[in-house]
Amino acid sequence: MISVLLTDQVISLSTFIAQVESVQAGAVATFSGNVRILDNGKEVSKLTYEIHPSTEEILNEVVRDVASHHKVFGVAVAHRFGEIALGESALIVAVSAEHRGEAFGACVEMVDEIKARIPIWKHQVFTDGSDEWVNCA
Repeated sequence: MISVLLTDQVISLSTFIAQVESVQAGAVATFSGNVRILDNGKEVSKLTYEIHPSTEEILNEVVRDVASHHKVFGVAVAHRFGEIALGESALIVAVSAEHRGEAFGACVEMVDEIKARIPIWKHQVFTDGSDEWVNCA
């Protein structure tokens, strides 16, 4: 089972864990990338993700590609776009497998490949009035 969501709505880790849990799976590995208040010592006041029209297609491709290289039962991935509040999740990955090594390996590779390959740009505005664009998830 593979589930991929690109959304401008709030996402919850528990929702995606529930999608991949099964009686076959001895392990569920997860990642939640959350908007933090400090980045490189500067306080963040606002964060927005901008996406390319191909982002959803490429996100699906990346998730299916990585999943095909691992013995997993389920994968659920969600990536936000638009403005995201401090403390909220921007990226969630949940992976179930028979054993923890496979689940963790697939989860780590999934996060790394998503960050490397999907066309998404992060715009941060800081409390000092400065801002920055980052070409990564």
